[in-house]
Amino acid sequence: MIRIGLTGWGDHDDLYGPGSGGKHKLKVYSRYFPVVEVDSSFYAVQSRENYTRWAAETPQDFTFIVKAYQGMTGHARGTVPFADTETMFQAFCESLQPVIEAGKLKCVLFQYPPWFDCKRAHVELLREAKRRMGDIPVALEFRHQSWFEGGMREKTLAFMAREGWIHSICDEPQAGEGSVPIVLQPTHGDVTIVRMHGRNAANWNQGGGPNWREVRYLYRYNEAELLEWKERLLQLAKETKEICVIFNNNSGGDAAANGLELMRMLGMETEPLAPQQLDLF
Repeated sequence: MIRIGLTGWGDHDDLYGPGSGGKHKLKVYSRYFPVVEVDSSFYAVQSRENYTRWAAETPQDFTFIVKAYQGMTGHARGTVPFADTETMFQAFCESLQPVIEAGKLKCVLFQYPPWFDCKRAHVELLREAKRRMGDIPVALEFRHQSWFEGGMREKTLAFMAREGWIHSICDEPQAGEGSVPIVLQPTHGDVTIVRMHGRNAANWNQGGGPNWREVRYLYRYNEAELLEWKERLLQLAKETKEICVIFNNNSGGDAAANGLELMRMLGMETEPLAPQQLDLF
């Protein structure tokens, strides 16, 4: 099974017709895509009420990939609102219970920062994070190329498989040590994640500016690039039961169009896009 989805459900204007309010967007989104990545959980641990509402608003077979809170992956440089690391992980795991009970949690995505390089101390942090998550399925995404350089590639993949991490395979610009190559190797028999970040190499490392996140993911995949991924997905499907492809190139409104285009390439039925203006004639 291959599922196609997007990061978040609020930034895809071409899915929603005129007058679509924010509180209805997830329900509309779920008509187009069967999976979504919850990105808001990276910035703050979401309430149980939010997850309860999101689970209720989506179809029975809809699933969520929830991004780990930034304090859990070392992104948070300042103070986090928790007494200690154990309390932070407990609060996060507790918040997920409504989607777990609804059978709609695909996994929690641990995306580590570009400075999280391959060394023993960081391997121990990965082991500790996995322990704290208990039985909740977890996916792992690196942003430092040292994990896949030279002889480390096979060691990293073997570690992930041994420890029970789902591989989050990246399509992203090749822009120095703060990016990773496409590594087409599942590490879990049940699920593999593929995240499509775009290929905006010129702006990939432009951190710190007021709009750097928007500029970084400004990219639209062309037909040839998506056809190449179609073949990759069909190969990956021979090694893992389910693949969730998440388009993260939201900045220019390209994610939804690219997601629907790839679905059509794979022979999946797609919902027609909503009209963008009222037809008065």
